[in-house]
Amino acid sequence: MLDWKEYRTELFGRVGELAKLAPETVKGYQTLSAAGQKTNHLDAKQRELIALAVAVTLRCDGCIVVHTTEAEKLGATREEIAEALGVAISVNAGAALVYSARVLDAAETIAS
Repeated sequence: MLDWKEYRTELFGRVGELAKLAPETVKGYQTLSAAGQKTNHLDAKQRELIALAVAVTLRCDGCIVVHTTEAEKLGATREEIAEALGVAISVNAGAALVYSARVLDAAETIAS
């Protein structure tokens, strides 16, 4: 298994390097990242749980380590994290189901 603490440290180091090379890009990312916090319709823990579900969907290890760390700091339980991951699993399975219907549609059209 991955050493998540070491990975997080290495990742932040590389992002720091990128920030020196392309400061406006990283600044733009930080602006986007902070934008969702401005409305306060969701609390910080809810946003982190959503971010974890999205991270799984996108297969982003960096997102996983950052948002797991933040979710735990905000008091997210393993059960809450598991429920959020269950949503990600369900949505991804649903997307596969929807795209399977598209394949059938394509196959029918191509066969005509």
